[in-house]
Amino acid sequence: MKQFSTYILLFFCFLTVTSSFAQIDKQKQLEEKRQAILKEIKQINSLLFKTRKEEKSVLSQVEDLNQRITASENLIRVTNQQANLLTRNINENINKISALREELKVMKADYAAMIQKSYKSKNQQSRVMFLLSSENFLQAYKRVQYMKQYAAFRKKQGEGIKAKTDELQQLNANLIDQKKQKQKLIAENEQAKRKLTEEKKNQQALMATLKKDEGKFVSQIRDKQKEADAIDRQIEAIIRAAIEEANRIAREKAAAEAKAKGTTVATTTKNEITKPAKSEEFSLTAEDKALAASFTNNKGKLPWPVEKGMVTKSFGTHRHPQFPNVTTNNSGVEIATSDNSAVRSIFEGQVLSIQMIKGANKVVIIQHGDYLSVYSNLATVSVKKGDKVSTKQTIGTVAKSATEGRTLLKFYIYKNKTKINPADWIYRM
Repeated sequence: MKQFSTYILLFFCFLTVTSSFAQIDKQKQLEEKRQAILKEIKQINSLLFKTRKEEKSVLSQVEDLNQRITASENLIRVTNQQANLLTRNINENINKISALREELKVMKADYAAMIQKSYKSKNQQSRVMFLLSSENFLQAYKRVQYMKQYAAFRKKQGEGIKAKTDELQQLNANLIDQKKQKQKLIAENEQAKRKLTEEKKNQQALMATLKKDEGKFVSQIRDKQKEADAIDRQIEAIIRAAIEEANRIAREKAAAEAKAKGTTVATTTKNEITKPAKSEEFSLTAEDKALAASFTNNKGKLPWPVEKGMVTKSFGTHRHPQFPNVTTNNSGVEIATSDNSAVRSIFEGQVLSIQMIKGANKVVIIQHGDYLSVYSNLATVSVKKGDKVSTKQTIGTVAKSATEGRTLLKFYIYKNKTKINPADWIYRM
């Protein structure tokens, strides 16, 4: 029964320790999340709110403000979670301190009684008489061992009291620290709430402007979507032409090599070129196939096309946040960045095309086997068609949008002619 009770006690100790570690991990996760949101808000302020309001359209102002409001709401939510977790930790520590004080009280009482008993028999004569009164040598030996054990037990009791006292002091210190942390978080949350209230007032004022001229703004959104669709069609036409040209060159090269070797085109093609299933796909050499495989293996790990940036419009079809009856479609992602930011190749490859497109400024297309990365709205380009580029190599700089007052890079990824979501490929996009 005693052994069973010991197991139960050890089990509950294990649960307590496990719970403490779980709470520490939870605190760490929440703090990491809070720091990430604070970094996001800092980036939003730096990239989206540096430009004067007069230089930005009302729609852009609303979109930017929505980003900051969403981030602020996330910050308040996470900070509340941290404060609530600290409250639970504080209550647990208060209970631990109370239990520890009771335990310490009992230990001190036992120790005092033991000291009192020891005092009555502490003189050397009493100890000698205790030994001499032994009936035989074995009894005397046992009494010596008892005296040693008693002294060791006294020492252990004293050390136990000191350890419990130290533990109590540490818990008290932790409690004070946790209360300070909680007060700090509450103060920061109150400040964030005040800012959020102010931002929502600004949002309401902008929304009133949008509602007042809803027809005009809906027309602007649809015109902008038409322009984006036209740019997409031109990019797709460039890609289609590039695929046809690349495949034509591959066929001519295969024919020339076959003629030089005195073999048939079919034989050379079989050895050197992978015949595409469709004419809309790239014919790949062994080197191209290896590059495409390497690109695929880096899915989710590819670097951002700019060193510092944030996605303002994600891939796919979305309902407009201000006008639910209006849908917008994005074939890539829009990334806000700082003025004159360098644009970088996301992977090694070859510059397939450089074009000037109305509404998109300069567009650079880089081939990575049968994958393509497209960089639109460049002010300057520092590479030329046919250049081999390496991962993170600068290929140009981002242009500032005259209509939106923001420095935006439109970025796409294609596999042959198929658009794919860049967020699935770029690290933490």
